[in-house]
Amino acid sequence: MTERNAALDAPTLAEAFQSTAARRGDAPALRTIGDEVLISWSEYAERVETIAGGLAALGLEPGDTLAFMMINRPEFHLIDTAGLHLGAVCFSIYNTSSPSQIQHLLEDAAPKIVVCEKQFLPLVEEARALGGQVEHVVVIDDGGLEMLENTAAPAGFDFEARWRAVEAEDVLMLIYTSGTTGPPKGVELTHANVMWEANALVEAVPVPVDGRSISFLPAAHVADRLLNHDLQMIFGTTLTTCPEPPRFFEHAIEVRPTLFGAVPRIWEKLKAALEAGGVDAAAADDATAQAIRQRIGVDKVEVFLVGAAATPDAVLEFFGNLGIPICELWGMSETSAVATINRPDAIRPGTVGTALPGVELKLAEDGELMVRGPLVMRGYRNLPEKTRETFTDDGWLLTGDIAEISDDGYVKIVDRKKELIINAAGKNMSPANIENKVKSADPLVGSVMAIGDGRPFNVALITLDPDMRAGRSVEDLTDQVKAAVETANADLSRVEQIKRFDILDEEWLPGGDELTPTMKLKRKPILAKYEETVERLYER
Repeated sequence: MTERNAALDAPTLAEAFQSTAARRGDAPALRTIGDEVLISWSEYAERVETIAGGLAALGLEPGDTLAFMMINRPEFHLIDTAGLHLGAVCFSIYNTSSPSQIQHLLEDAAPKIVVCEKQFLPLVEEARALGGQVEHVVVIDDGGLEMLENTAAPAGFDFEARWRAVEAEDVLMLIYTSGTTGPPKGVELTHANVMWEANALVEAVPVPVDGRSISFLPAAHVADRLLNHDLQMIFGTTLTTCPEPPRFFEHAIEVRPTLFGAVPRIWEKLKAALEAGGVDAAAADDATAQAIRQRIGVDKVEVFLVGAAATPDAVLEFFGNLGIPICELWGMSETSAVATINRPDAIRPGTVGTALPGVELKLAEDGELMVRGPLVMRGYRNLPEKTRETFTDDGWLLTGDIAEISDDGYVKIVDRKKELIINAAGKNMSPANIENKVKSADPLVGSVMAIGDGRPFNVALITLDPDMRAGRSVEDLTDQVKAAVETANADLSRVEQIKRFDILDEEWLPGGDELTPTMKLKRKPILAKYEETVERLYER
């Protein structure tokens, strides 16, 4: 019988880290590709204590907030971990944020300290000038790390006493939601939330202990902060930071990760690249599939995960044929990242699996999914009324997702409650379902927004994937996009089908006018920005 990981029984992440660091010793904890930076667990623990003294010297007290704005790099983990040992509440800012968006976060969170890179300092300073609250700015690549490590701790500072004073119900971090319907809300997650999530996950899937993973998603997203920062402290992972997401597979070939989670778009683009290289997954035998897994660096992965948006069945089938069983999951920032998951030996495509052990699920009368359990957030920062609106009187979290639950507990997410299309005839439709059909029909399709609320039929705005477009004009590719729409329509009911569409000669970027940093559609801003284009589609 495998000995239980003692860190799982710690009440706080600080205690879990101390347990893991002591157990792992000289094993590598943090690194960059090629071992340009290589930090052992022992060194990680020593530097966390030193940096904690520097943060305390700047006045960081229990309950104070500590903000970050940087690319994926080891210094984030060093300083964030030091902060949580002091009882600070840590959060990250999306690097694509505008000064006014940063200002909102600084006003809401009121961080004592902002840690950023030199490239983001002008944005932080502009946000401060707009009224954002912050006492100290530490520029990590301009002497900031050295300053924290060389500043003497305050007189009488007792590092162990500070981290042992942190309690399970203390807020560990803030995750600011994407803000598709308004300003981002600060989700408050506690040490207890994260420790409970870790224990539930390890019961549901074989989370590797002392494994290897790659941090390439933004730390502002709950997926990276939980899977590649928090859980690393519990499971003793060797974490390689990847500063540029497009270089993930370059890193994977070197790292050979044992855990790999990504958003659907990454899997879709990998599928397109493999197919363009002649891979026929359906015809691949075991030896061919193994060779492909080795070529892309995922042959040692024990658990493959996908979440944050619906994954086309064709993508799951393609990789399943290559011996890559992708476990689609569902969760929110408000549920500490993961609430349901497909188990590796019981994957049901088209669903997000079943509830984690100890998580309760049920549907409201209108089909909205409700969740209850120890992984649910404490509330929204500074928004008591919004917090009350998000919970029922008996403690159920209203997720905003319309779902279906099978008799054996498998959950199918239909769409966001506020985003359902109700056409002029009163028919309810899921725009995400329509959009995913088009995107999965051809990798040339980048983003799709289906429109039809209150209208007699559906139309769509479509952008092209810049890699697949390869500099070709919209005119040259119109027939290919038309074929993709026709393929999608063949798999949709008549009322769901896209009757007209417009190809936009531009790219929708994460954090821009059209997409959130997590690549969710900003539907209302898109409708406002492209109002004339949409009206022309209906006037033809």
